[in-house]
Amino acid sequence: MHGKTILLIVGGGIAAFKSLELVRELRRAGAHVTPVLTENGGRFVTALSLGALAESPVRTSLWDLDDEARMGHIALSRSADLIVVCPATADLMARAAAGRADDLAATLLLATDTPVLMVPAMNVRMWLHPATQRNLRVLRSDGVTVLDPDEGEMACGEFGPGRLPAVPAIMAAIGSHFAPKLLAGRHAIVTAGPTHEAIDPVRFLGNRSSGKQGFAIAAALAEAGAQVTLVAGPVALATPAGVRRVDVVSACDMAAAVDAALPADIAVMVAAVADWRVVASDRKLKKSGDAPPALALVENPDILAAVGHGVGHGASRPRLVIGFAAETGDLLANAGAKLARKGADWIIANDVTTGVFGAETNHVHLVTKGATEDWGPASKADMAKRLVARIAEAL
Repeated sequence: MHGKTILLIVGGGIAAFKSLELVRELRRAGAHVTPVLTENGGRFVTALSLGALAESPVRTSLWDLDDEARMGHIALSRSADLIVVCPATADLMARAAAGRADDLAATLLLATDTPVLMVPAMNVRMWLHPATQRNLRVLRSDGVTVLDPDEGEMACGEFGPGRLPAVPAIMAAIGSHFAPKLLAGRHAIVTAGPTHEAIDPVRFLGNRSSGKQGFAIAAALAEAGAQVTLVAGPVALATPAGVRRVDVVSACDMAAAVDAALPADIAVMVAAVADWRVVASDRKLKKSGDAPPALALVENPDILAAVGHGVGHGASRPRLVIGFAAETGDLLANAGAKLARKGADWIIANDVTTGVFGAETNHVHLVTKGATEDWGPASKADMAKRLVARIAEAL
Protein backbone atom coordinates (compact mmCIF):
# COMPACT_ATOMS: atom_id res chain seq x y z
CA MET A 1 0.00 0.00 0.00
CA HIS A 2 3.02 2.29 0.27
CA GLY A 3 2.42 5.45 -1.74
CA LYS A 4 -1.16 4.51 -2.62
CA THR A 5 -3.99 7.00 -2.14
CA ILE A 6 -7.12 5.80 -0.37
CA LEU A 7 -10.30 7.87 -0.51
CA LEU A 8 -12.09 6.91 2.71
CA ILE A 9 -15.84 7.60 2.94
CA VAL A 10 -17.09 7.37 6.54
CA GLY A 11 -20.82 6.63 6.79
CA GLY A 12 -23.18 7.39 9.65
CA GLY A 13 -23.24 4.34 11.92
CA ILE A 14 -22.00 3.43 15.37
CA ALA A 15 -19.11 1.53 13.75
CA ALA A 16 -17.77 4.84 12.38
CA PHE A 17 -15.43 5.08 15.35
CA LYS A 18 -13.46 2.15 13.91
CA SER A 19 -12.67 4.25 10.86
CA LEU A 20 -10.20 6.16 13.04
CA GLU A 21 -8.27 2.96 13.72
CA LEU A 22 -8.42 2.09 10.03
CA VAL A 23 -6.92 5.48 9.11
CA ARG A 24 -4.12 4.92 11.61
CA GLU A 25 -3.30 1.48 10.14
CA LEU A 26 -3.44 2.76 6.56
CA ARG A 27 -1.01 5.55 7.42
CA ARG A 28 1.29 3.05 9.13
CA ALA A 29 1.25 0.99 5.93
CA GLY A 30 2.44 4.03 3.98
CA ALA A 31 -0.85 4.94 2.29
CA HIS A 32 -2.15 8.47 1.81
CA VAL A 33 -5.71 8.87 3.12
CA THR A 34 -8.21 11.44 1.90
CA PRO A 35 -11.23 11.37 4.24
CA VAL A 36 -14.82 12.15 3.29
CA LEU A 37 -17.18 12.42 6.25
CA THR A 38 -20.92 12.21 5.62
CA GLU A 39 -23.29 14.41 7.56
CA ASN A 40 -24.48 11.48 9.65
CA GLY A 41 -20.95 10.15 9.99
CA GLY A 42 -20.10 13.46 11.65
CA ARG A 43 -22.55 12.58 14.43
CA PHE A 44 -20.27 9.70 15.48
CA VAL A 45 -16.73 10.96 14.75
CA THR A 46 -15.43 14.47 14.26
CA ALA A 47 -13.71 15.90 11.22
CA LEU A 48 -10.98 17.11 13.58
CA SER A 49 -10.12 13.57 14.72
CA LEU A 50 -10.33 12.13 11.22
CA GLY A 51 -8.20 14.87 9.68
CA ALA A 52 -5.58 14.72 12.42
CA LEU A 53 -5.05 10.98 11.99
CA ALA A 54 -5.14 11.18 8.18
CA GLU A 55 -2.92 14.28 8.12
CA SER A 56 -5.22 15.49 5.37
CA PRO A 57 -8.18 17.90 5.09
CA VAL A 58 -11.58 16.27 5.51
CA ARG A 59 -14.23 16.83 2.84
CA THR A 60 -17.78 17.03 4.14
CA SER A 61 -19.93 18.89 1.63
CA LEU A 62 -20.80 18.92 -2.04
CA TRP A 63 -21.31 22.66 -1.69
CA ASP A 64 -17.82 23.83 -0.72
CA LEU A 65 -17.46 26.96 -2.85
CA ASP A 66 -13.67 26.82 -3.16
CA ASP A 67 -13.48 23.14 -4.09
CA GLU A 68 -16.56 23.01 -6.28
CA ALA A 69 -15.54 26.05 -8.28
CA ARG A 70 -13.03 23.60 -9.78
CA MET A 71 -15.49 20.68 -9.89
CA GLY A 72 -13.66 19.24 -6.90
CA HIS A 73 -15.91 16.22 -6.48
CA ILE A 74 -15.00 15.00 -9.97
CA ALA A 75 -11.26 15.33 -9.34
CA LEU A 76 -11.62 13.82 -5.87
CA SER A 77 -13.49 10.79 -7.18
CA ARG A 78 -10.74 9.97 -9.67
CA SER A 79 -7.58 10.93 -7.80
CA ALA A 80 -7.47 7.85 -5.55
CA ASP A 81 -6.16 4.36 -6.21
CA LEU A 82 -9.04 2.87 -4.20
CA ILE A 83 -12.26 4.18 -2.65
CA VAL A 84 -13.13 2.56 0.69
CA VAL A 85 -16.57 3.07 2.26
CA CYS A 86 -16.29 2.24 5.98
CA PRO A 87 -18.75 1.85 7.47
CA ALA A 88 -21.06 1.31 4.52
CA THR A 89 -24.49 1.83 6.05
CA ALA A 90 -27.71 0.41 4.63
CA ASP A 91 -28.60 3.90 3.41
CA LEU A 92 -25.27 4.46 1.68
CA MET A 93 -25.49 1.06 -0.02
CA ALA A 94 -29.06 1.78 -1.14
CA ARG A 95 -28.18 5.18 -2.58
CA ALA A 96 -25.09 3.83 -4.35
CA ALA A 97 -27.06 0.91 -5.83
CA ALA A 98 -29.72 3.32 -7.08
CA GLY A 99 -27.17 5.72 -8.59
CA ARG A 100 -28.19 8.60 -6.34
CA ALA A 101 -26.07 11.76 -6.16
CA ASP A 102 -27.67 13.67 -3.29
CA ASP A 103 -24.58 14.29 -1.16
CA LEU A 104 -20.80 14.31 -1.59
CA ALA A 105 -20.33 10.61 -0.77
CA ALA A 106 -23.00 9.35 -3.18
CA THR A 107 -21.84 11.74 -5.90
CA LEU A 108 -18.25 10.53 -5.55
CA LEU A 109 -19.36 6.92 -5.93
CA LEU A 110 -21.39 7.77 -9.04
CA ALA A 111 -18.74 9.96 -10.68
CA THR A 112 -15.80 7.59 -10.32
CA ASP A 113 -14.15 4.87 -12.35
CA THR A 114 -11.87 4.03 -9.41
CA PRO A 115 -12.35 0.59 -7.77
CA VAL A 116 -14.65 0.69 -4.74
CA LEU A 117 -14.49 -1.45 -1.59
CA MET A 118 -17.50 -1.30 0.75
CA VAL A 119 -17.35 -2.51 4.36
CA PRO A 120 -20.94 -2.90 5.60
CA ALA A 121 -22.05 -2.43 9.20
CA MET A 122 -25.68 -2.32 10.32
CA ASN A 123 -28.34 -4.00 12.41
CA VAL A 124 -28.81 -7.69 11.63
CA ARG A 125 -32.38 -7.23 10.41
CA MET A 126 -31.31 -4.38 8.15
CA TRP A 127 -28.55 -6.55 6.67
CA LEU A 128 -30.85 -9.51 6.11
CA HIS A 129 -33.73 -7.41 4.74
CA PRO A 130 -34.54 -8.29 1.10
CA ALA A 131 -33.94 -4.68 0.04
CA THR A 132 -30.39 -4.66 1.41
CA GLN A 133 -29.65 -8.07 -0.07
CA ARG A 134 -31.01 -6.83 -3.41
CA ASN A 135 -28.78 -3.74 -3.20
CA LEU A 136 -25.84 -5.99 -2.34
CA ARG A 137 -26.39 -8.04 -5.50
CA VAL A 138 -26.65 -4.88 -7.60
CA LEU A 139 -23.46 -3.39 -6.19
CA ARG A 140 -21.48 -6.59 -6.70
CA SER A 141 -22.81 -6.97 -10.24
CA ASP A 142 -21.68 -3.37 -10.87
CA GLY A 143 -18.14 -4.37 -9.90
CA VAL A 144 -18.10 -3.05 -6.33
CA THR A 145 -16.26 -5.27 -3.84
CA VAL A 146 -18.49 -5.65 -0.77
CA LEU A 147 -17.09 -7.47 2.24
CA ASP A 148 -19.39 -9.73 4.23
CA PRO A 149 -20.03 -8.35 7.71
CA ASP A 150 -18.96 -10.26 10.79
CA GLU A 151 -21.45 -12.11 12.95
CA GLY A 152 -21.80 -11.31 16.65
CA GLU A 153 -23.44 -9.10 19.23
CA MET A 154 -24.54 -5.68 17.98
CA ALA A 155 -24.44 -2.34 19.76
CA CYS A 156 -28.25 -2.61 19.84
CA GLY A 157 -28.00 -5.89 21.77
CA GLU A 158 -29.12 -8.16 18.90
CA PHE A 159 -26.95 -10.97 17.56
CA GLY A 160 -26.22 -11.99 13.98
CA PRO A 161 -24.46 -10.82 10.81
CA GLY A 162 -23.98 -7.06 10.56
CA ARG A 163 -20.92 -6.22 12.64
CA LEU A 164 -18.13 -4.29 10.96
CA PRO A 165 -15.27 -6.69 10.14
CA ALA A 166 -12.18 -6.29 12.31
CA VAL A 167 -9.69 -3.69 11.12
CA PRO A 168 -7.01 -6.33 10.28
CA ALA A 169 -9.54 -8.05 7.99
CA ILE A 170 -10.31 -4.73 6.29
CA MET A 171 -6.60 -4.05 5.87
CA ALA A 172 -6.16 -7.52 4.37
CA ALA A 173 -8.93 -6.81 1.84
CA ILE A 174 -7.34 -3.48 0.92
CA GLY A 175 -3.95 -5.15 0.67
CA SER A 176 -5.33 -7.85 -1.61
CA HIS A 177 -6.55 -5.16 -3.99
CA PHE A 178 -2.98 -3.96 -4.47
CA ALA A 179 -1.32 -7.39 -4.45
CA PRO A 180 0.37 -8.51 -7.70
CA LYS A 181 -2.20 -10.24 -9.90
CA LEU A 182 -0.08 -13.20 -10.97
CA LEU A 183 -3.15 -15.27 -11.86
CA ALA A 184 -5.13 -12.60 -13.70
CA GLY A 185 -7.17 -14.15 -16.49
CA ARG A 186 -7.16 -17.61 -14.89
CA HIS A 187 -10.26 -19.44 -13.66
CA ALA A 188 -9.90 -21.54 -10.52
CA ILE A 189 -12.38 -23.97 -8.98
CA VAL A 190 -12.02 -24.68 -5.27
CA THR A 191 -14.08 -27.16 -3.28
CA ALA A 192 -14.25 -26.76 0.49
CA GLY A 193 -15.91 -28.15 3.60
CA PRO A 194 -17.72 -31.43 4.20
CA THR A 195 -20.64 -33.03 2.42
CA HIS A 196 -23.77 -34.20 4.22
CA GLU A 197 -25.41 -37.38 2.97
CA ALA A 198 -29.05 -37.75 4.05
CA ILE A 199 -30.11 -40.84 5.99
CA ASP A 200 -33.67 -39.63 6.36
CA PRO A 201 -35.31 -36.17 6.53
CA VAL A 202 -33.71 -35.62 9.97
CA ARG A 203 -30.29 -37.29 10.00
CA PHE A 204 -27.20 -37.31 7.80
CA LEU A 205 -23.72 -38.77 7.50
CA GLY A 206 -21.01 -36.12 7.60
CA ASN A 207 -17.45 -35.40 8.68
CA ARG A 208 -15.51 -32.87 10.72
CA SER A 209 -14.19 -30.65 7.93
CA SER A 210 -14.60 -26.94 8.78
CA GLY A 211 -13.89 -25.58 5.29
CA LYS A 212 -11.30 -23.12 6.64
CA GLN A 213 -8.42 -24.35 4.50
CA GLY A 214 -10.45 -24.34 1.30
CA PHE A 215 -11.81 -20.86 1.99
CA ALA A 216 -8.28 -19.60 2.70
CA ILE A 217 -7.10 -21.01 -0.65
CA ALA A 218 -10.05 -19.42 -2.47
CA ALA A 219 -9.21 -16.06 -0.85
CA ALA A 220 -5.53 -16.33 -1.81
CA LEU A 221 -6.38 -17.24 -5.41
CA ALA A 222 -8.71 -14.24 -5.68
CA GLU A 223 -6.04 -12.02 -4.15
CA ALA A 224 -3.68 -13.21 -6.91
CA GLY A 225 -6.20 -12.07 -9.52
CA ALA A 226 -7.86 -15.36 -10.43
CA GLN A 227 -11.56 -15.67 -11.13
CA VAL A 228 -12.57 -18.09 -8.38
CA THR A 229 -15.58 -20.38 -8.15
CA LEU A 230 -15.83 -21.74 -4.60
CA VAL A 231 -18.05 -24.81 -4.29
CA ALA A 232 -18.77 -24.96 -0.57
CA GLY A 233 -20.31 -27.72 1.49
CA PRO A 234 -22.47 -26.86 4.51
CA VAL A 235 -20.21 -24.50 6.51
CA ALA A 236 -20.83 -21.19 8.29
CA LEU A 237 -17.95 -19.16 6.84
CA ALA A 238 -17.99 -15.74 5.20
CA THR A 239 -17.42 -15.68 1.44
CA PRO A 240 -13.92 -14.34 0.65
CA ALA A 241 -13.83 -11.02 -1.20
CA GLY A 242 -14.02 -11.35 -4.96
CA VAL A 243 -15.06 -15.02 -4.90
CA ARG A 244 -18.14 -16.53 -6.54
CA ARG A 245 -19.65 -19.03 -4.10
CA VAL A 246 -21.88 -22.00 -4.90
CA ASP A 247 -23.38 -23.68 -1.82
CA VAL A 248 -24.06 -27.41 -1.95
CA VAL A 249 -24.95 -30.14 0.55
CA SER A 250 -24.25 -33.61 -0.81
CA ALA A 251 -21.43 -35.15 -2.84
CA CYS A 252 -23.72 -35.42 -5.85
CA ASP A 253 -24.57 -31.72 -5.52
CA MET A 254 -20.87 -30.89 -5.36
CA ALA A 255 -20.03 -33.03 -8.39
CA ALA A 256 -22.73 -31.29 -10.43
CA ALA A 257 -21.56 -27.83 -9.31
CA VAL A 258 -17.93 -28.58 -10.20
CA ASP A 259 -18.94 -29.94 -13.60
CA ALA A 260 -21.04 -26.83 -14.25
CA ALA A 261 -18.11 -24.55 -13.28
CA LEU A 262 -15.74 -26.11 -15.83
CA PRO A 263 -13.75 -25.26 -17.87
CA ALA A 264 -11.04 -23.94 -15.55
CA ASP A 265 -7.30 -23.48 -15.50
CA ILE A 266 -6.89 -24.60 -11.89
CA ALA A 267 -8.82 -27.04 -9.71
CA VAL A 268 -8.04 -27.30 -6.00
CA MET A 269 -10.15 -30.07 -4.50
CA VAL A 270 -9.96 -29.40 -0.76
CA ALA A 271 -13.43 -30.63 0.28
CA ALA A 272 -13.77 -33.73 2.42
CA VAL A 273 -16.26 -35.50 0.16
CA ALA A 274 -18.13 -38.52 1.53
CA ASP A 275 -17.10 -41.70 -0.27
CA TRP A 276 -20.54 -43.23 0.28
CA ARG A 277 -24.12 -42.04 0.45
CA VAL A 278 -27.10 -43.69 2.05
CA VAL A 279 -30.12 -44.97 0.19
CA ALA A 280 -32.17 -42.45 2.12
CA SER A 281 -35.61 -42.98 3.62
CA ASP A 282 -38.28 -40.40 2.89
CA ARG A 283 -39.55 -40.82 6.46
CA LYS A 284 -37.74 -40.53 9.77
CA LEU A 285 -36.35 -43.91 10.79
CA LYS A 286 -37.81 -45.17 14.09
CA LYS A 287 -36.47 -47.57 16.67
CA SER A 288 -37.86 -51.04 16.11
CA GLY A 289 -36.77 -53.79 18.50
CA ASP A 290 -33.20 -54.10 19.71
CA ALA A 291 -31.37 -54.02 16.38
CA PRO A 292 -30.46 -50.72 14.69
CA PRO A 293 -31.82 -50.17 11.18
CA ALA A 294 -29.61 -51.40 8.34
CA LEU A 295 -28.31 -48.66 6.07
CA ALA A 296 -27.71 -49.45 2.41
CA LEU A 297 -24.72 -47.51 1.03
CA VAL A 298 -24.04 -46.44 -2.55
CA GLU A 299 -20.68 -45.16 -3.79
CA ASN A 300 -20.56 -41.41 -4.42
CA PRO A 301 -19.08 -39.87 -7.56
CA ASP A 302 -15.30 -39.38 -7.30
CA ILE A 303 -15.01 -35.66 -8.01
CA LEU A 304 -11.21 -35.43 -7.91
CA ALA A 305 -10.77 -38.44 -10.21
CA ALA A 306 -13.34 -37.08 -12.66
CA VAL A 307 -11.55 -33.73 -12.85
CA GLY A 308 -8.08 -35.31 -12.85
CA HIS A 309 -8.92 -37.70 -15.69
CA GLY A 310 -10.90 -35.11 -17.65
CA VAL A 311 -14.28 -36.80 -17.34
CA GLY A 312 -17.38 -34.63 -17.79
CA HIS A 313 -18.04 -31.28 -19.45
CA GLY A 314 -16.56 -32.33 -22.74
CA ALA A 315 -13.57 -33.96 -21.00
CA SER A 316 -12.22 -30.52 -20.17
CA ARG A 317 -9.30 -31.02 -17.76
CA PRO A 318 -7.79 -28.03 -15.94
CA ARG A 319 -4.10 -27.45 -16.56
CA LEU A 320 -3.37 -27.96 -12.86
CA VAL A 321 -5.37 -30.37 -10.69
CA ILE A 322 -4.58 -30.42 -6.96
CA GLY A 323 -6.14 -32.83 -4.50
CA PHE A 324 -6.02 -33.11 -0.72
CA ALA A 325 -5.35 -36.27 1.27
CA ALA A 326 -6.54 -36.29 4.88
CA GLU A 327 -4.85 -39.33 6.41
CA THR A 328 -4.55 -40.99 9.82
CA GLY A 329 -1.51 -43.13 8.99
CA ASP A 330 1.05 -43.91 6.22
CA LEU A 331 0.69 -40.29 5.13
CA LEU A 332 3.14 -40.08 2.25
CA ALA A 333 2.50 -43.57 0.89
CA ASN A 334 -1.24 -43.01 0.81
CA ALA A 335 -0.81 -39.55 -0.74
CA GLY A 336 1.46 -40.92 -3.48
CA ALA A 337 -1.01 -43.66 -4.30
CA LYS A 338 -3.84 -41.15 -4.42
CA LEU A 339 -1.84 -38.90 -6.76
CA ALA A 340 -1.58 -41.70 -9.34
CA ARG A 341 -5.08 -43.11 -8.83
CA LYS A 342 -6.90 -39.79 -9.13
CA GLY A 343 -4.96 -38.37 -12.08
CA ALA A 344 -3.95 -35.30 -10.05
CA ASP A 345 -0.84 -33.23 -10.62
CA TRP A 346 -0.23 -32.51 -6.94
CA ILE A 347 -1.56 -33.82 -3.65
CA ILE A 348 -1.52 -31.81 -0.42
CA ALA A 349 -1.26 -34.38 2.36
CA ASN A 350 -1.96 -33.79 6.04
CA ASP A 351 -2.31 -35.97 9.11
CA VAL A 352 -5.74 -35.24 10.60
CA THR A 353 -5.02 -36.99 13.89
CA THR A 354 -3.23 -33.83 15.04
CA GLY A 355 -6.36 -31.71 15.44
CA VAL A 356 -6.48 -30.11 11.98
CA PHE A 357 -10.26 -29.98 11.63
CA GLY A 358 -11.53 -26.57 12.73
CA ALA A 359 -8.05 -25.34 13.69
CA GLU A 360 -6.34 -22.23 12.33
CA THR A 361 -3.08 -24.07 11.55
CA ASN A 362 -2.08 -26.97 9.35
CA HIS A 363 1.00 -29.10 8.69
CA VAL A 364 1.07 -30.32 5.10
CA HIS A 365 3.31 -32.09 2.62
CA LEU A 366 3.26 -31.24 -1.09
CA VAL A 367 3.42 -34.50 -3.05
CA THR A 368 4.15 -34.36 -6.78
CA LYS A 369 5.11 -37.03 -9.31
CA GLY A 370 8.80 -36.51 -8.64
CA ALA A 371 9.20 -35.16 -5.12
CA THR A 372 7.75 -34.57 -1.67
CA GLU A 373 8.12 -31.32 0.28
CA ASP A 374 7.43 -30.87 3.98
CA TRP A 375 5.89 -27.42 4.37
CA GLY A 376 5.91 -27.61 8.15
CA PRO A 377 3.34 -26.17 10.53
CA ALA A 378 1.82 -22.86 9.40
CA SER A 379 -1.43 -20.96 9.58
CA LYS A 380 -3.98 -22.05 7.01
CA ALA A 381 -3.84 -18.57 5.50
CA ASP A 382 -0.05 -18.72 5.09
CA MET A 383 -0.25 -22.24 3.67
CA ALA A 384 -2.82 -21.01 1.14
CA LYS A 385 -0.58 -18.12 0.05
CA ARG A 386 2.38 -20.48 -0.36
CA LEU A 387 0.29 -22.86 -2.44
CA VAL A 388 -1.01 -20.05 -4.66
CA ALA A 389 2.52 -18.74 -5.21
CA ARG A 390 3.54 -22.24 -6.32
CA ILE A 391 0.48 -22.43 -8.62
CA ALA A 392 1.42 -19.11 -10.22
CA GLU A 393 4.99 -20.33 -10.73
CA ALA A 394 3.78 -23.59 -12.31
CA LEU A 395 1.48 -21.79 -14.74
